[in-house]
Amino acid sequence: MSNRPDYKNNFEKLPTTAAEQLSKLKERGCTVEDEAFAVQVLTDINYFRLAYYFSLFLEEKGKYRDGTSFNKVLKVYDFDRRLRNLLLEVLEEIEISMRAHCSNFHAIKYGALGYLNGDNFARVHKHSSFLNRIERLIESNDDSDLVKHYKGKHGGKFPLWVIMELFSFGSLNMFFKDLKPQDKTEIANRHYNMSSGALENRMDRLSDLRNHCAHYHRLYDSSIGDTAGRSDTVFSCLMIMKEIYCRPESWEKGFLPRLKQLFLDYADEVEPERLGFPQDWQEQLSRAGDGQ
Repeated sequence: MSNRPDYKNNFEKLPTTAAEQLSKLKERGCTVEDEAFAVQVLTDINYFRLAYYFSLFLEEKGKYRDGTSFNKVLKVYDFDRRLRNLLLEVLEEIEISMRAHCSNFHAIKYGALGYLNGDNFARVHKHSSFLNRIERLIESNDDSDLVKHYKGKHGGKFPLWVIMELFSFGSLNMFFKDLKPQDKTEIANRHYNMSSGALENRMDRLSDLRNHCAHYHRLYDSSIGDTAGRSDTVFSCLMIMKEIYCRPESWEKGFLPRLKQLFLDYADEVEPERLGFPQDWQEQLSRAGDGQ
């Protein structure tokens, strides 16, 4: 006889069907406009994921407050999904710009392979760990055309601007932090008009936001980056994005109108203040007339 524990019988939480999940929602006071549609949604979207949005409508004793409906909760979920995608587009551009600024500066000053020399970084830089991370990145991307090309045509020598294409947002931030102080200062002043410490802080906070979005965490009525005593709202992150985004016209004529339209599309379900937005958020986020 096997000594393996019977997890099916011993685990407290038992799996339920979509119909059973819907019944539980109704028992807690959620109005369901179209049961067939709701069952299909619960079939296609994990109930555990939707539960984070239903929790926004919970009152004491596990009951939903009056007026809670399945469609309303689903619309908040859809708003959150669209907001995440919108933010990720801008974060991608910020990340790409930062990669270019760091790689161009370092390669021009120290050479295409200057990153292989630990003397070209600050004293806090742990060069052997850095090289090991790069080696793992190359190995994990061994099937990519980029890696194949530089292995086949250049003897496995990867210039910095190529290696940085493999960096995550977090790795990029670490690279910047490990630069020599005078190099960080020059990059921050030249491209962002701020101190290197201020740029480090902003990029760390945007890295938290990027991870939050990339892992599909809820943005609505949620804090971001609650590590080391740091906690942001979506609005405070947007103010950082506005400050360091390198394309003011695209921000003003592309991103902001789409953000405004998103709030209009969900005006009946979403309260901007639950994302940290003040009443004059449109004026605060606008770059028109701010000298940028």
